[in-house]
Amino acid sequence: MKILYAVQGTGNGHLCRALDIIPILQDLGEVDVLVSGIQADIQLPFPVKYRLHGLSFIFGKSGGVDLWRTFLSSTVRKFVQEINTLPVEQYDLVINDFEPISAWACQTRDVPCIGLSHQIGALDAASPKPDEKDMLGKFIMKNYAPTSVSYGFHFKSYSKNIFTPVIRQSIRELEPKDAGHYTVYLPAYDDAHLLKNLSKFSDVQWDVYSKHNKKKFSLKNVTINPIQSDSFIQSMAHSSGVLCGAGFETPAEALYLNKKLLVVPMKNQYEQHLNAAALEQMGIPVINSLKRKYDYAIEAWLNGKNKVNVNYPDVTREIVTNIVEKHK
Repeated sequence: MKILYAVQGTGNGHLCRALDIIPILQDLGEVDVLVSGIQADIQLPFPVKYRLHGLSFIFGKSGGVDLWRTFLSSTVRKFVQEINTLPVEQYDLVINDFEPISAWACQTRDVPCIGLSHQIGALDAASPKPDEKDMLGKFIMKNYAPTSVSYGFHFKSYSKNIFTPVIRQSIRELEPKDAGHYTVYLPAYDDAHLLKNLSKFSDVQWDVYSKHNKKKFSLKNVTINPIQSDSFIQSMAHSSGVLCGAGFETPAEALYLNKKLLVVPMKNQYEQHLNAAALEQMGIPVINSLKRKYDYAIEAWLNGKNKVNVNYPDVTREIVTNIVEKHK
C-alpha cells in the first residue's frame, strides 16, 4: 500500500506529531512524506519526498500573526502550480495533517483525503469555543485543508472521532523535576518585547526559546535561547512552569509533564483562541497579551500552585492503525 502523509510545516507542532506517526505508517505501507510551509524549526529524521512552499502564517513580533507578511509570502500562481503537479492519484491512501496542497489536490481530483489533525478536533461542534465570534478566522480554518473524512486531536476527547494528544516518545521518556526556572515559548513576540516584559519579574529566572535569535545570551534574569528541540524539552521538563502561546503540542506536553501552564493566544489566529477556550475550561489561566495590565495575572500564576492533571495514554499506534485499516 502506497501512503502519502502530508504535514503542515507552519510552526513545530505538526512535525513533532509526525515524529511518532511516520514510523507507525511505515509499518503499514510504503510511505512518502510531504511537508509544506516555511515557518518550522524542527527537522524530520525521515526522507521528505515533497518539500513545498504551501501557505504559511508568518509570526509577528508583538503577539500575533503578521497578516501583511503572510500575504506577501503566499503567491496564488505557485499555490495552484503545486496543487496541479502533486500526483495524489498515485497513492492508495492520503493522510493529511492540516496540509493545504495535498488537501486541495485531492479535492480537485476527487481523491479521498483522510484528515488527522488538531485543527479538526478544535473545530468539532462538541469542542469548546471562544465567546468572541471570528467568522473570517473560522471560514479560513474550515477551508484551509478540506478532507473527505475527519479525525482530530484535542486536549480532551470531546467526541468519538477526537483523540487525546500525541505525546512524542522523547517527552514520555523524560523524568520531570523542578529546577526553579520558567520556560517560555512565545514565537509571535520578538526578543525585545520578551526582555522588557519578563525582566519586570526580577525574582524569576526565565528560560526563553526564541524564533528571532540564533545565539544564546542572557540579560538580567532572562536567558534567550535559539530554538533547539532537545534543549527546549529538557528546559520544559525541569521547569517550575511553562509560559507559551495557545498552540496545541507545547501546552499538551506541559500538561503531560504536570507543569503549571499560562497561555497567551496569538492575535489574528483563530485556532489559538479555540485552544484557549478549551484550556480555560480545564482551569488553565489565559491572558490576551504581555501588556502591563496583565502583570497581576502573571504574578498570581507565578505565586500559585495550581496544576491540572491529565491522562494522555500512549495509544497513537492503535489510532493510526485503526484509521489505515478502515480506509485502505
